[in-house]
Amino acid sequence: MAKTVVVTGASAGLGRAIAHAFASRGDRVAILARGEQGLAGAAEEVRARGGQALVLPCDVADAAEVDAAATQVEAELGPIDVWVNNAMVGSLSRFLEMEAEEFQRITDVTFLGFVNGSRAALKRMVPRDAGVLVQVGSSLAYRGIPLQSAYCGCKHAIQGFTESVRCELLHDGSRVHLTMVQMPALNTPQFSQVRNRMAKHPMPVAPIYEPEVGADAIVWASEHKRREVWVGASTPAVIIGNALVPTAGDHFLATTAFDGQQAELEPDGGPDYLFAPRAEDMGTRGRFSDQARTRSRQLELTKVLPDWAAGMVSAAAGRGLGALQKLLGG
Repeated sequence: MAKTVVVTGASAGLGRAIAHAFASRGDRVAILARGEQGLAGAAEEVRARGGQALVLPCDVADAAEVDAAATQVEAELGPIDVWVNNAMVGSLSRFLEMEAEEFQRITDVTFLGFVNGSRAALKRMVPRDAGVLVQVGSSLAYRGIPLQSAYCGCKHAIQGFTESVRCELLHDGSRVHLTMVQMPALNTPQFSQVRNRMAKHPMPVAPIYEPEVGADAIVWASEHKRREVWVGASTPAVIIGNALVPTAGDHFLATTAFDGQQAELEPDGGPDYLFAPRAEDMGTRGRFSDQARTRSRQLELTKVLPDWAAGMVSAAAGRGLGALQKLLGG
């Protein structure tokens, strides 16, 4: 049976891939974002894949806009079954070089945008005692890296916020399900749009996965009662390695993550997307498809294993011991 799905940040990148994935099931997909050209392109692709699209230009940093969008979704598509919080903005910059307004804007979109979306979704789901709220997370919700202090702070905040709200739902005996999907580095257009103060072009930290891998995990998570889903071999390696040897991780990232986030590419010349969207359709994939993986064997194993075994296999598939040896210099 077709479902009503809301995806924030759906005009490009992972959000657009998520909209594609739900549309391929024949779902009714409401796509929220600021960039109207990107929204138009995403809507056309949703319809081409068999879904019904509802385009809602919206800045998720504005709680009233998000709530109004949710009201329109239910009026035109029906009760919301799945809400996916995905919208983000970011920068590649040392913290002390960032302006206060820049840090605030990233927080308003990337953290408070999730808060606003969660509030809008749960206000409608909880009274019906049904629905799924999916938070798009990252391995950086557990492990901060240099040059992304605002983004990492937001993902850590989303983690804590989500755990708090989940406990409240459990206390009330609610059947609304709340899950967080922790992503690896993805090949999305964000790296051509982030505010950049470094000498070279921004890039995701290898290993890199195509956004469709993350979208597949989101759809799967919306159908299964997992507290958390880890995607890609690197995600469990980062999370487990940081839990066991965080100080070694600090030194390793201080040595490798500056160069690891910069590529020898010519800039595309466009403005950043921090305070206004790009006036063009940025599409789904970024500039790193030559390096990006199109599947995650770790995710495939996670899907077929029971909940109690998923974490163990994620750790093995993530080569946790190998990551620890590397961090320790062994």
